[in-house]
Amino acid sequence: MVGIRRHIYDRAAIRGDVAACKTKTGKLAFSDRRRYHCHTAFLSKGLYPYEYFKCSFNSNRHLWLFSMEENFTRQRVSTLNVSVYAEQNSKPTAALLNQLPFAQEKDNRRLNFKAKDIGDTVTPKPSDLAIVIAPEGSKAANELADKLRVNQNPRIRITEGYDDILNKVSEIALELDKAVALGLDIPDFLQIYRRGISMDKIESQINIFSTGIAKINLDRPAVIGDGITLLQKEEATSLADFFDSKKEAYKLKKFVPASGAATRMFKFLHDFILNYNPEKETINGYINRVKDNSLQVFLLGMERLPFYKEVVAISDKNIQNPEKDNENVRDDERNYNFIKTMISEGHFDYANKPKGILPFHNYGDFSATPVYEHLREAVAYASSQGQTHVHFTISENHLNGFLDSINDARSKVEQESGIKVNFNFTYQHQETDTIAVDMENKPFREEKGNLLFRPGGHGALIENLSRLDADVIFIKNIDNVRHTKMETISTYKKALAGIMIKLQEKIYGYLEDIETGKINEAELDEIVNFAEQELSQDISPDFDKFTLQNKYLYVMELLDRPIRVCGMVKNEGEPGGGPFWVKGKRGRLSLQIVESSQIDLDNKIQSHIFGQSTHFNPVDLVCGLKDYKGNKFNLNDYLDPNTGFIVQKNRMGKDVKSYELPGLWNGAMAGWITVFVEVPLKTFNPVKTVNDLLKPAHQTPV
Repeated sequence: MVGIRRHIYDRAAIRGDVAACKTKTGKLAFSDRRRYHCHTAFLSKGLYPYEYFKCSFNSNRHLWLFSMEENFTRQRVSTLNVSVYAEQNSKPTAALLNQLPFAQEKDNRRLNFKAKDIGDTVTPKPSDLAIVIAPEGSKAANELADKLRVNQNPRIRITEGYDDILNKVSEIALELDKAVALGLDIPDFLQIYRRGISMDKIESQINIFSTGIAKINLDRPAVIGDGITLLQKEEATSLADFFDSKKEAYKLKKFVPASGAATRMFKFLHDFILNYNPEKETINGYINRVKDNSLQVFLLGMERLPFYKEVVAISDKNIQNPEKDNENVRDDERNYNFIKTMISEGHFDYANKPKGILPFHNYGDFSATPVYEHLREAVAYASSQGQTHVHFTISENHLNGFLDSINDARSKVEQESGIKVNFNFTYQHQETDTIAVDMENKPFREEKGNLLFRPGGHGALIENLSRLDADVIFIKNIDNVRHTKMETISTYKKALAGIMIKLQEKIYGYLEDIETGKINEAELDEIVNFAEQELSQDISPDFDKFTLQNKYLYVMELLDRPIRVCGMVKNEGEPGGGPFWVKGKRGRLSLQIVESSQIDLDNKIQSHIFGQSTHFNPVDLVCGLKDYKGNKFNLNDYLDPNTGFIVQKNRMGKDVKSYELPGLWNGAMAGWITVFVEVPLKTFNPVKTVNDLLKPAHQTPV
């Protein structure tokens, strides 16, 4: 009974629910186990007990009981005590910390710092937060941190910046001060801090939930001659040759987002297994009942799937009545077992594996995965100096599967091409996760009181992209591969890279000349014309009124940014985004890739503009991430945070809202120089469902 009461008080205290923490005698209670959590939660809400005592119920269980006055919520200054443990000079550092702005009283709260050298600490005293700062190999520091853990004292173990304790602890204190100002407690702060997320980001995300996200304001679709460049085959070949003549001087890399599981690819088959009852209906009856044409297409073509022989060899062994007289019954049982074997966890489990390692193409003596095809592409158009570099973003729990697939494919590709294949992986970084809120825009909490964070969507990959060191980066989705037409795919990829390098060379030359004072006002007009005509930049109508110095600054700001050249294919009804001229807050126009979810489709004008789009985004990009001095751009400076997405999910039976970051090729690249170029449809062959593998692009040519 004591344990139940203690748990109830703990949960209430973490929420800061005073009424729920009252005992029958009117006292405030919570357990010793939650003492720090609850103490901080109450202080952050301005609740101040004036007296407490420990009441033992037996030898090893007790509750902390807080006697309460009627004016319990009377405002007093709440103090959060922070203990700092360093190898030396701890106390002078604490004295300096207590003089800094974040340690001063404001809004009835303050931080108080105490310190002690690690070597002088035998038994650490309780505090609201302990910071242990010393090299990773410090035995004494690690032992102290372990004592704090055993004592359940909230703590941070710092292994960097120990040579400047004041600065490092100040950074933490500033973040803690912001957390408390947001109404968060110490456990919340630690959860956020350990994810590497700044409090400014948390505040910004919470504000977005409150204010909402404005829809994109479309001006008109980008079309051939107005935002999209038409590339004839001869021009493409010439540009590809130009790229080949330049590539040895560049470090090339291919970037492949590959973290997605194949769940949607097999969704209609998963629905079939869940809803079909072989005892009560035939498969044809099921198809007619649910009007599932996808299943019919699958059954008619499944023998042409690259994994058919491997799966059927197992599934046929599980047929219970192979000698049934009725041929239709035998076929139904055979097909049912095939599908079940293909997607069930006990067998091939394709629906839970990443697309990148599934068999996509049949080469006779082996089945090729998307990983294999991307490596083939990489040596065809993204190699220089006898090697190629491919970077995959994956889910951490799929690492072993990718390693096996890549190591197998790598040897084949290297043997075929004579080019060395280098590869590496990154995961979606924790610091790109976003906080979830309830329907009142307050941070949502899990059952144990923890904050809920959700992945930030593919826009989070801008962090992964920004950490790559390369001059030219090719971006393509994991499922966009094909069995044939490698020469065409390679030519147009190289052509896009050729366009980017030509534009980049001009941009670099102009910026260097401006910086060194070699450009006069007449030549500045030439640069402005280049920006308008070749980079589709919308020049300010007040440009002619600027002083000469401001003109130089304006043009430098216009040109000194990342660049992307994006292939666009003719729109044939594929779901997804497209190229548009978008009007910004100040009325300036820019080329953007826009998704339907970013548009107010209830607005007839906006809906009409969206419907007039002639082209589709296949995610076929070539990017330049370095400036004219060879330094990497900070890509976060060029994203538009107002182009993210608010999505509603269900968690523990409750509605929650989460924020998805601006899409990688949408708002995450909103401030880039953007050039759209039409490429042939045959370069775009995504596999969204398993039935797409039956299309000619994924079949062995006859």
